[in-house]
Amino acid sequence: MKQYFIYAFVFLLVSVGFSQENPQQFSLEEAVIFGLQNNRIAKNATRDVAIAKKRKWETTAIGLPQINGEIGYKNWLKQQVSLIDINGDGIEDELVFGTKQTMNATITASQLLFDGSYLVGLQAAKVYLEISENAKIKTDLETRKSIINAYGNVLLIEKSIKVLENNIAVLEKNIFETTQIIKNGLGEQETLEQLQITLSGLNSNFKKNLRLKKVSYQMLNITMGLDLNTPITLTENLSELALKSIDLNLLNIDDNITDNINYKIASNNKKAKELLVKLQKTKALPSLSAFVNAGYAGNANQFDFFKKQQRWFGSSLFGVNMSIPIFSSGKRNAVTQQAKLNLEKATDNLTQTEQQLKLQIAAAKSKYQYTIEELENKRQNLNLAKRIAHKNQIKFTEGIASSFELRQAQMQLYSTQQEHLQAMLNVIIEKTNLANLLGLNIY
Repeated sequence: MKQYFIYAFVFLLVSVGFSQENPQQFSLEEAVIFGLQNNRIAKNATRDVAIAKKRKWETTAIGLPQINGEIGYKNWLKQQVSLIDINGDGIEDELVFGTKQTMNATITASQLLFDGSYLVGLQAAKVYLEISENAKIKTDLETRKSIINAYGNVLLIEKSIKVLENNIAVLEKNIFETTQIIKNGLGEQETLEQLQITLSGLNSNFKKNLRLKKVSYQMLNITMGLDLNTPITLTENLSELALKSIDLNLLNIDDNITDNINYKIASNNKKAKELLVKLQKTKALPSLSAFVNAGYAGNANQFDFFKKQQRWFGSSLFGVNMSIPIFSSGKRNAVTQQAKLNLEKATDNLTQTEQQLKLQIAAAKSKYQYTIEELENKRQNLNLAKRIAHKNQIKFTEGIASSFELRQAQMQLYSTQQEHLQAMLNVIIEKTNLANLLGLNIY
């Protein structure tokens, strides 16, 4: 048995170590799926939908039969005395009616027969559920967008670090060669200093990106619903993801704003305001309910209610109640007018949302197309910058170009590299923005 526990303990240690050495791997699609299931805000939105479903049933149950029981016990510490002229001689006798202790048990069943407010409440509960479901959809869209942006930022940092490492390696080689040339008396110290200034800037940028890498991974973890420092590995690279994000068909999709979640939310808000107007109007209608109850009562001067000789007397009652609103001094009319004004506001908000969405979709399509064109432009510029830097490198080695000219070509290359990387990320981000506006799930 002892040996078994030793093996189990060793297996546990190996398992933990293995899991730490092998972090979870995520493609962008896998990250989105995982995040929608584990993101804390998304999980709360799911709970809100569940709450709305329960609230809908809560409202429905108001119009269903209600059964309530009641048990009561009374003990007169000092019983009431009544004065009665029994003999008719003008002399009032002091009499005590009833027993000192009383116990009764009743059960009542009630049923709402008609109430306009209840009928509107059923419709409102359905709209409330739709609002919660739309809020869940909006939360999922925002979560998806946040995950894509965070995923892309991590890839951008990773790629930037690799580019900087390569640039530093090339520059360190230049410095080494220049140092040897100066030692042989064939170069100037200023040339070396120019290169060292460039290297210092690259090293500073490299350290900054290393710090940003940790923060970027932490941001992605939080967005996906993971612990802050959970090690993960991304299986896609920035270039591949940017290429997959180029979809010109998105530019030709009709601007059907009714699929946009913000339009649906504004439409739901209008429905809710319409129901509030109906609700206030129904408050001027009568309400009708019925009930039936039955019970038993026992009386005694001592607490003998649980003895066999105790006598119990049954009773039952049926009744119908009608409540008729008659006069409210204009209160109901004032509340109704408020509801109508809120409906007018909701109607204008829906129209405003519709117009804004049309403008936003047009702007998003334009920006998405621009980012695609800009990516191609930055790719061409990068190729040119590489050729220029390569030529200046050759000229510098051969002593034709100065260190200042080489530094200019290198700085132009470094800037173009970062612009190209940012252009790839912009394509990913703008595709997501456009897809959200069109009501599409791209991942």
